[in-house]
Amino acid sequence: MQQIPRSTIERIIAPVHRFINLEYTGGIVLCCSVLVAIIWANSSFADVYHHLWEINFSVGFAGFTLNHPLHIWINDGLMALFFFVIGLELKREFMDGELSSIQKASLPMMAALGGMLVPALIYWFMNRGTAASHGWGIPMATDIAFALALLSMAGKHIPPSVKVFLSALAVADDLGAVLVIAFFYTENLNFVPLAIAAGLLIILFAGNRLGIRAVAFYLIIGLGVWAGFLLSGVHATIAGVLVAFTIPAVRKIDEKLFSSNLRRLSDEFEKDVPKRGTFTTAHQHHTIEEVKTLALAAETPLQKIEHALHPWVAFLIMPLFALANAGIIIGSDFFTAIQNPVSFGVIMGLIAGKFVGILVFTWLMVASGLSRLPENAEWKHITGLALLAGVGFTMSLFISNLAFQNPEYIEQAKYGILLASIIAGSLGLTMLKLSR
Repeated sequence: MQQIPRSTIERIIAPVHRFINLEYTGGIVLCCSVLVAIIWANSSFADVYHHLWEINFSVGFAGFTLNHPLHIWINDGLMALFFFVIGLELKREFMDGELSSIQKASLPMMAALGGMLVPALIYWFMNRGTAASHGWGIPMATDIAFALALLSMAGKHIPPSVKVFLSALAVADDLGAVLVIAFFYTENLNFVPLAIAAGLLIILFAGNRLGIRAVAFYLIIGLGVWAGFLLSGVHATIAGVLVAFTIPAVRKIDEKLFSSNLRRLSDEFEKDVPKRGTFTTAHQHHTIEEVKTLALAAETPLQKIEHALHPWVAFLIMPLFALANAGIIIGSDFFTAIQNPVSFGVIMGLIAGKFVGILVFTWLMVASGLSRLPENAEWKHITGLALLAGVGFTMSLFISNLAFQNPEYIEQAKYGILLASIIAGSLGLTMLKLSR
């Protein structure tokens, strides 16, 4: 068989590689999943769509079996991996990122706080005294994938600091959402599996302190933590965040030692006379293995795991979650269907609440002299970001499933989330384009 030239393969793979690495593509894939879910749920195959997510799957062994419908495996299982990656991002940002110091973190964290409190208050006020008031957490969250996708579409004139500010705000927003889920959307507790999970977490923290860097160690015990949380009544996705904070974030060697050793190995590799053909010499092969070991020592396990999982979360888990949860029926009575306190509370919370909360809290921080706007950013940029933050799709859908047992309330919340995200995204994108 004729061998394909390497240059040809690189020309084929390069565009795919660039596509995957573009930050906004995750939001585009997520958007496509939402459209597919809506079209599918409103087609003649709607029954297939709804029955698909009710198919039961069993995992386990003698004496212990987990048996749940597909949508539970997605919402409680795969989304735990999503929250695990969020936990890794949070730890990285707190250690060496935009949340690593009070000076850096004050503005995005206060903006995020305003963007959570005001929407929650608006929703609660519109639904106070009813069974639906428990859904106040739904309009609190921002969907970072959609928001960054829309921000990228706004144009190259947007200062890089604005994107960093939005990312930091969304990370702080995610932290708030995780805390809300942990403290306010937890069912009755079963303390035995919770105690077992806590014990396993202690083992993970101890392994971190002892310098254990093997990913398998944290993966296997982390699965036990997840199972313990699942059986305890505390939502299993919280396990993902807690396990993420046990992952080591230190390197074995620093940049200087890595660079000097890499140069030495490179020189050794070049000095060895290569064999004819495609094979390297035994010494060159040994040098390559040393380079691999050196690279592992220079990389933190946290960054290694985060970079490995991010494509799976962005291009599989989040789109699959959207596909399973975004299938709402849009009929001729759609605008009649949203005329209820739940839908209206979500819409007003995400659009007006997010906008007012983020803008006012940011203004208070800047006006008081406690912080200042990001470099080269103007108030028109902050206004656009405050509108974009009203796109609360993934996390809002997730919280709506936790907040309500009544299917009617869940459906009404989905109507509000969909409409609010479309309006907020459109307004934010328009504002940022006009900021040129």
